[in-house]
Amino acid sequence: MANAGIGYRIREQRKRLGLTQTGLARELDISASYLNLIEANKRAVGGRLVNRLARALGLDVEVLTGAAEQRLRDDLRELPMDPVFRYVKLEPNFADEVVARNPEWARMMLTLYRAYLDGNQALAVLSDRLNRDPWLQASVHRMLTHITTIRSTSEILVETDQLDASRRSRFERVLHSESARLTEAAQQMVSFFELQNTTNPSVAASEQVDEFIIGHRNYFPTLEDAGQQLRRELDNLDPGNRDNALAEFLAAEFGIRIDNVGTERTATAHFTHHARFDPENRLLSFPANSPVTTRRFQMARTAAELTFADTLAAVVDDPRLSSDTARQRATHALGSYIAGAVLLPYEPFLEDAENCRYDVEILRQKYDAGYEQVCHRLVTLRNPRAEGVPFAFLRVDPSGYISKRFPLFGFQLPRFGHACPLWPVFTAFQTPGRVVRQLAEFSDGHRFLMFARTVTKRAATFSAQPVMFSVMLACDAIHADRTVYSEGLDFQSDGAALPVGATCRQCERTHCQHRQEAPVTAKR
Repeated sequence: MANAGIGYRIREQRKRLGLTQTGLARELDISASYLNLIEANKRAVGGRLVNRLARALGLDVEVLTGAAEQRLRDDLRELPMDPVFRYVKLEPNFADEVVARNPEWARMMLTLYRAYLDGNQALAVLSDRLNRDPWLQASVHRMLTHITTIRSTSEILVETDQLDASRRSRFERVLHSESARLTEAAQQMVSFFELQNTTNPSVAASEQVDEFIIGHRNYFPTLEDAGQQLRRELDNLDPGNRDNALAEFLAAEFGIRIDNVGTERTATAHFTHHARFDPENRLLSFPANSPVTTRRFQMARTAAELTFADTLAAVVDDPRLSSDTARQRATHALGSYIAGAVLLPYEPFLEDAENCRYDVEILRQKYDAGYEQVCHRLVTLRNPRAEGVPFAFLRVDPSGYISKRFPLFGFQLPRFGHACPLWPVFTAFQTPGRVVRQLAEFSDGHRFLMFARTVTKRAATFSAQPVMFSVMLACDAIHADRTVYSEGLDFQSDGAALPVGATCRQCERTHCQHRQEAPVTAKR
């Protein structure tokens, strides 16, 4: 188990406990020189020695190995990718040492950086609105007109002595009228910006939700139980037809009607994730182009959020979610988690996944689910007593924008920039609808099996553009033989794996033809 930061943690904890290298080495039954190499990160640590070290130092194995802090290190490594740090010189292992020595300082730096991103995004949104929004442009022009009139009238009143009473009164009325209009325009603009401030999504909220879910390893036993409970209730209504059962449940428990919007209304109506819930009129609407799998999932998610509102509120009552926006986002995400537990129950789904060697196509057919829905569920199979293959998850659009992500120990998923263009999540766009697989090797020697496929949301009309994403799962090469995607790949040859990186600025392969930026650790 190689980990660049484990030596720092061993040394720091040994010093906190007041132990000498010789004393700790004697307790571990290894030489002091070997322990010195371990603490200098010149020897990998694994197997039984890790467990003995953890016991001797009074630490959990996950804390010692850094699995609990992997996301923190990965995030810290990405900070230098921002051009604001282009003149800062950093050693390649700076993130490992900072996190190992003082993880709270690392968290503080990331918190400050996220606040910086949040402020920059808000500034960019407002700047764009000022430049493009017709209402704002008209408002600014109107305010300037009022200001010009007020200034001109004031100058006349101040500089002209020969004004009779009637003319002076008329100018004063103009001054009063224009001042009132200016005040009204200014208040309207203030109200507009206050509204934008409350409605624009926060980068910090999104980061907090990611931190929260990943902190739970994307596994929530309480929500798994909730999913089983809701599934049993649906089976009592109509065990043979999940769609009918969900519609009946929503109608009986919450008075919710299902509205399948016709094609003529779909083009003009607004939907989020192919659904729209109107709580005031108790109406759940779907567009004409919404697939059956999406309708079923959205009905299950709505039923979950309403049925287990108290349960969800208790789960999101977490210090990592510090704002109402973050808690609301987390609630929606966990509502989807329960929906997945309802439609793809943990134990049967895990058994089927193992039997078909994680063939997503077989699983989606067996459970009549979408490709992305199956991939999402595979990432949640993290019950320590019955765990599936640990997968990383990534979803991007054709522009490279990362809309969903779940990292894996040792597998770096970028958060503040674009990923390596050699990953199959991007090459999948070249062959839509077909699975693209790849054995990839990072510059630190880690090997991963990646496989990706495009997912297209069909258009409602001829003039509408279909929405396309690429969804990728990745697992450590040691688990690859448990999946169907390893068949025919050579795992023994040194040159079998494609050299890749996380991002150009993090990758040390300076001769890569796909490189767009110099690595941040390169000598300047």
